Amino acid sequence: MRPLDLGTENAGIGSASEALGALHSPDSAALVVRLLSVDKRSGVTSVGDGISVDASRWTFEGTVANTFDAHVARSVPLYHESHQLALDLSDYFVKSESLVYDIGCSTGSLTRLLFEKNRDKTTSIVGIDPVAEMIDFARNQHAAGVPSPEFVCDDVVAMTLSRSDYVVMFYTLQFITPAVRQLVVDKIYNSLNWGGALVLFEKVRAPDARFQDLATGLYVEYKLRNGFELGETAAKTRSLKGVLEPFSSQGNLDLLRRAGFSDVMTVSKFICFEGFLAIK
Repeated sequence: MRPLDLGTENAGIGSASEALGALHSPDSAALVVRLLSVDKRSGVTSVGDGISVDASRWTFEGTVANTFDAHVARSVPLYHESHQLALDLSDYFVKSESLVYDIGCSTGSLTRLLFEKNRDKTTSIVGIDPVAEMIDFARNQHAAGVPSPEFVCDDVVAMTLSRSDYVVMFYTLQFITPAVRQLVVDKIYNSLNWGGALVLFEKVRAPDARFQDLATGLYVEYKLRNGFELGETAAKTRSLKGVLEPFSSQGNLDLLRRAGFSDVMTVSKFICFEGFLAIK
């Protein structure tokens, strides 16, 4: 499907060059509001990388797995660097016979990296995701009979976690209903052995309206620089309404501390994307 038409008929923001100019105005959030009016009369819309979704209906199901890694790498700042950080941190917590969880593993890209890095430790690496298509894709990346991580199709909200030493959770908690989010963090804390760690990456809300306005505008510019069309950016924002519910940095810290984590620090931060290390 072609990118959404940003002409005056649909978007009300003039030409694409005029819209780009609006990004540099003091009120960059106003552009985002106007972008959200793009093609509301249509059904399925393109968010880039061959992925099409309805407004307020973002999903990881269907064929999303086929291009998900490319899409998220373009969408999330420092995505590969964050994976490398999780690998480097694993040296401090993963031991021989350790159990490692990748919760919300999607296609299993980080799960596989953790497995390869720790193969000599006879460590068990388990990737968990509730989406069957994601788990099938992850499993199909390994030939039969070749050692590989374990992939489990289940919802962390409902499942029981075994004793573990290291848990990674990349941009997953933000998609879990806020009403049960604390229960999930509590479950992770209780599963960890003493001295174990959780690496949590989340999109975060800014502490006030002015900073949220700045973060929104900066993130739109980031996506445009990475090759997304204005219409694709608008369609993605619309698709995530009511689906992605990020907390602020303080909100995530509160979740961690209420669960019992007292040793917590930020290990990565880029605009509205933050990584936390929490040690039990």
